[in-house]
Amino acid sequence: MAKETDIEAAVFRRLLRHLDEHKEVQNIELMNLADFCRNCLAKWYVAAADECGESVDYEAARERVYGMPYSEWKDKYQTEATAEQLAKFNAKSSGN
Repeated sequence: MAKETDIEAAVFRRLLRHLDEHKEVQNIELMNLADFCRNCLAKWYVAAADECGESVDYEAARERVYGMPYSEWKDKYQTEATAEQLAKFNAKSSGN
């Protein structure tokens, strides 16, 4: 089990590196294509910590996922969602 946990942790770190190397991929694109985004990962991080009896603040988890404070990442890398991206997101959110 310890080896499995080590492998899973390595995969998570690789996923974070991959997302960091592809800052051009916007969260809305991830949500539209994969139904999760960087913020989801941060929420899952907080939930997993809670399940382990640890308390992790959501903003601290986002900083772990984004590699910097979210506000900084947003200012540097987040672009305005297109009308098409928003329509797809809203259609998916409403169950269409």
